[in-house]
Amino acid sequence: MRIVAGRFGGRRLKAPPGRATRPTSDRVREAVFSTLGPLRGERVLDLFAGSGALGLEALSRGAGHADLVERDARAAAVARANAQALGLAPQEARVLRMPVLRALEEARRRRDAYDLVLLDPPYRDAPRLGAELSDPLAAVLAPGARVVTESDRRAPLELALPVVHERRYGDTLIRIHTA
Repeated sequence: MRIVAGRFGGRRLKAPPGRATRPTSDRVREAVFSTLGPLRGERVLDLFAGSGALGLEALSRGAGHADLVERDARAAAVARANAQALGLAPQEARVLRMPVLRALEEARRRRDAYDLVLLDPPYRDAPRLGAELSDPLAAVLAPGARVVTESDRRAPLELALPVVHERRYGDTLIRIHTA
């Protein structure tokens, strides 16, 4: 697994051990960021971050800051190591080891507003997460924010946000929503 493009393009990333984390393929990451277009200083929230590959890709392509949220201790440690290996300071990339709903609640309390949210939950959990995440997620979106979801096409993640782009890559369904 590697950073596909931008200032860290070609740099390798570590993946968490075991099968609990499913990294987004380089091909899908390339397609997502090509669809999003240039990033210019956006505040990014990478939920269910795993290795942090999506959030780190966003930083490589011009985002200004990324919060990487991961509940699993081993995966969070890998995300932190990947950010450090890229030479990112805490004000650029922050790894938050906590459940996603708690991270959203804390972000709301701090009045954080994100321009881009990358949401790649475990595929088996996606069908139930849409209802749980829609309201807390909406509370931390900046005006005009975009939310990218990745899920299995047979069990999609359904958010209560308008879909502006949808594309399948094999069994992977990518949707881009707007606030």
